[in-house]
Amino acid sequence: MNKKLLNKALGFLIPLLLTAAFLYAAFRNIDLNKVVADIKNVRLNYLALFVFLFLLSHIIRAIRWKYIIYSAKKDAKLIHLFGATMIGYGVNAVVPRLGEVYRAVFLGKWEGISRTSMFGTVIVERVIDILALAFSVLLSALFYSGNLYSQIYWLKSAVQLAFIFITATILLIIGLVIFKEKFSAIILKLVGTVSKKAAEKLNYLFSTLIEGFASLKGGWNYFVVIALTAVIMFLYGLNSYVGFFVLGMNEIQKVTFGMGWILMTISAFGVVIPTPGGLGSYHLIAISVLTLLFNFNPSISGAYAIVTHIVAYAIFVASPFFFVFWVNRLRATRGEETLNFITVFKSSARQEEL
Repeated sequence: MNKKLLNKALGFLIPLLLTAAFLYAAFRNIDLNKVVADIKNVRLNYLALFVFLFLLSHIIRAIRWKYIIYSAKKDAKLIHLFGATMIGYGVNAVVPRLGEVYRAVFLGKWEGISRTSMFGTVIVERVIDILALAFSVLLSALFYSGNLYSQIYWLKSAVQLAFIFITATILLIIGLVIFKEKFSAIILKLVGTVSKKAAEKLNYLFSTLIEGFASLKGGWNYFVVIALTAVIMFLYGLNSYVGFFVLGMNEIQKVTFGMGWILMTISAFGVVIPTPGGLGSYHLIAISVLTLLFNFNPSISGAYAIVTHIVAYAIFVASPFFFVFWVNRLRATRGEETLNFITVFKSSARQEEL
């Protein structure tokens, strides 16, 4: 097996091994028969509300992306933004992190803009998300009556690492944007000694990536992005809160929005871990929070993790096929090229070479 194939095999195998390890750790001491019994008591009206809030939060996320890319494309269509967003999450649910590439590629092609610059906006969005998550954890510490960091021993370190990563990434982005010409000159000089054509192509990719970094401009756009980020986090917290009612956990003990917020912020770290769609890692963290912080029994905690994850996972996995089909129908009526998950890369590559 050559090195390239080995790397691909490891890229698929490692996430699967992590998933299996996390699932085992999450459910090893839980009676699965009791979990199944709890799942059978799902309240369908609250489940419908859960799905609605889940989709709404991602529509708001698509609207936020519109303001992030405003200087690159002022009139980007919401269907394209929402579709690309859900495609990204759907691909991530199967192959971690590959969805970020697909998001940029599909939106770039659908809107006729550089996929590389769109990838830059995805990076900016992820920095905003990590910053929002870190601040959300700080708020969780205020909501919780005890010492949150002592009960979730790894949380403080995770927040500190998040802030270090955010600071380093923001400084790097600012440096790249401000000193664009100097970085371009360095690339041309270093790579140009080997291949002038490769240096020019790399410089183009570098420039368009920086354009993506710099796409968020204007005081109003900054304000809207911050406000929409707050709305997204609120909806995420509300979704976790509604999840308690989906399984009748409010009948076991009193539940509050603060509990939903805390569960959302801490379990979000399970999604950050590179397992397909947070499978296993989300379950372990969610069950730990519900049992350790809120004293729910293990079976209902396991049922909560399974139901909320299955709903999100099913929506994410179905979304790419739905949106590619829908947008292709719209493009076909306008006589435009239809795309799938393979041809979009070829088409985008040709587009950027022109």
